[in-house]
Amino acid sequence: DGSKVEFIEPPADAEIGERVMVEGFDGDPATENQIIKKKMLDKIFPDLSTNSEGVACYKGVPLTTSAGSCTAQNKMPNTPVG
Repeated sequence: DGSKVEFIEPPADAEIGERVMVEGFDGDPATENQIIKKKMLDKIFPDLSTNSEGVACYKGVPLTTSAGSCTAQNKMPNTPVG
């Protein structure tokens, strides 16, 4: 219902500035200008959610770093992200 909000956090061992990846979605990161002009966030946010374990996912695929998956602070399950 949107009454509770949690930050999505990278694993504690992730390097500062490390790129968050989604398996199967490779390529160069979009520039800030591309994100604004193409309204990318409007297209991406509807497909972001946490799974039953509180892991942030895009179209059901976990958001990861080299240190592991990104999760909701208190592992809030099955919740839209955005």
